[in-house]
Amino acid sequence: MPLPTRKLGNSEVAAIGWGGMGLSTAYGPTPPDEERLAFLDALYASGFKRTGKRNEIFLATKGGFFFQSGRPVNAEPEYIKSAIEKSFARLGVNTIDLYYLHRPDATVPIEKSIAAIAEYVKAGKIKYVGICECSADTLRRANATHPISAVQTEYSLAELIIERNGLLDTCRELGAAVVPFAPLGKGLLTGQYRSPDDFAETDNRRLFPRFSKENFPNVIRLADGLKAIGERHSATAGQVALAWLLGQGNEVIPIPGTKTVKYLEENLGSWKVSLTEEELQEIRVLAEKADPWTGPRFPAWFTAESFIDTPPL
Repeated sequence: MPLPTRKLGNSEVAAIGWGGMGLSTAYGPTPPDEERLAFLDALYASGFKRTGKRNEIFLATKGGFFFQSGRPVNAEPEYIKSAIEKSFARLGVNTIDLYYLHRPDATVPIEKSIAAIAEYVKAGKIKYVGICECSADTLRRANATHPISAVQTEYSLAELIIERNGLLDTCRELGAAVVPFAPLGKGLLTGQYRSPDDFAETDNRRLFPRFSKENFPNVIRLADGLKAIGERHSATAGQVALAWLLGQGNEVIPIPGTKTVKYLEENLGSWKVSLTEEELQEIRVLAEKADPWTGPRFPAWFTAESFIDTPPL
C-alpha cells in the first residue's frame, strides 16, 4: 500500500520522509560505502520507488553551515549561492525541488539570505524555498521576501518548543509545511537506549546535555509509556511517536533518519497506526510530564544558532 501524501507548496509529497544525516555523520560509526549504497537501494524499494524519472523524485537539500573560524553558520548571499552551485554539482542535477537555509545567520538580515535563494527560483533551478529553526518573526520576514514553503525544525514528543515559541502557529498561518527532524527524539523515543553508555564513543549524542545520566529516567519513562500504548496497536514505541506527530496536522511531514532497512520499514509503517483522540491526548500528557528536559538540546555553541532573530535589513 503506497504512503499517503501531504501538501508541500503545490506538490504532493510522502507523509513520512527520510533524514540522511546519520548515514554520514553524527550518530556513531559511519557504515562502509557498500552498506550505505545497499541501504539507499533499499530506501528506493521500500517506499521511495525508483522511477528513473527525475520529475517524479522530490529532492530537498540545504546549505548555510560553515564551521570555519569559529563561525558555525554563514548565510551571506555569496556563500549561499556558492553552496547551491556545489549542491548541483554533488547531486548531479540541474534543479532542486526544495532548498533550505540551514540556519539563519545572526549577522545577516534574513531578507538577504532568502533573496539569494530566490534568484534560483526565478531562474527555474529551485522550486521551493525553505528555512530551518528560525524564530516566528524571522519566518515572517523571510516569507515577505519570498514565499517559504517549508520549515524544518526539531519537533517531537521529546521537544515541543515550536508549540511554545510561536513557530508552529506561524507556519500554519503562512501555509508552510512543518518538516520535523529528529521526530524520534534522536532515538530517545524508541526505547532502544536506556543509558548514555548505550551510545558509541563517536556518537555526538554523548555531547548533548539532554542525554545526560541525570535526565535518562525522564527518557525511559516516556519511552516506556509509548511502548505500552503501542502494544494496543501491535506497534512499536517509535511508531506511536511518529503517529502522534502525524496526528498534529496535515502540515506536518516528519523525516526520521535511520541507517538500517529494518527501521526504515518500521518508520514508514507508522502511518498505519491509528490513534484515537483520547490516545493523542494521553501521549501529550506523557510528554509534558517528561518536559522540560534537563539541559539544552545542543552544546552551547550551537544552541545559540537556533530560533534566532536576524538583524534588520
